[in-house]
Amino acid sequence: MYYNGRGVPQNYVSAYMWWNLAAAQGHENTQANRDIVQRRMTSADITRAQKLAEECLARNYQGC
Repeated sequence: MYYNGRGVPQNYVSAYMWWNLAAAQGHENTQANRDIVQRRMTSADITRAQKLAEECLARNYQGC
């Protein structure tokens, strides 16, 4: 959705964040998708996405 901009503005940071959360839960193919979007991101973007994922998880997905 965020990777391709389907229904929402394209946003690699958000795509990485959601795929990172899904990969941590063991969902299939999410790690591969996360790795694909990672190649299009800067190291600062990746760090930001990882921080957002941690915050989202800490808030039990509220307001993510």
